[in-house]
Amino acid sequence: MIRTLATIFATTALLAALPASAADYAQAPGSTLAFATQYDRETFTGTFPGFTTRLSFDPANLAGARLDVAIPLAGARTGNPDRDTTLRGSDFFDASKFPQAHYTASKFRSLGNGDYAADGILDLHGMRKPVTFTFHWTAGAKPVLTGKASVKRLDFGIGSGDWADTRLIPDAVAVSTRVVLIPR
Repeated sequence: MIRTLATIFATTALLAALPASAADYAQAPGSTLAFATQYDRETFTGTFPGFTTRLSFDPANLAGARLDVAIPLAGARTGNPDRDTTLRGSDFFDASKFPQAHYTASKFRSLGNGDYAADGILDLHGMRKPVTFTFHWTAGAKPVLTGKASVKRLDFGIGSGDWADTRLIPDAVAVSTRVVLIPR
């Protein structure tokens, strides 16, 4: 009996000492990925329908967290067909040559009060650059990640020729997302 209790306590202590594993999530319907910038000092917004998110995340074990987002660039929509065609063309996304952007992160930091930062790499337009993505985590049966990042478009060669003029289009583009997640 004493040996059994000792074994149970030892096993419990060993399990408690192991790091908690991150929960794995996939993106659920109702998720959005948007961007906002200006053209000639007039703000416009757009979305990337069809993006996919995979996340491994446990606030108690940030060392095990991983984020992977695939973004099909040909799907960019702003509500203006001419602008959408221009964005998909060679002066901007060049979606026929670079059909997808990809963001991956494996370094996460707590900012307090359910806010986190993911330091990752954005692969866009054939270039890979560091981008920090900040987000709020709302736990639940279907957790929600609400976040934002600022992407310097010229660092990725987005907007060539006359479009490189930051008086016409600012360099920084605001990216925001709301991802509803389900366990996978």
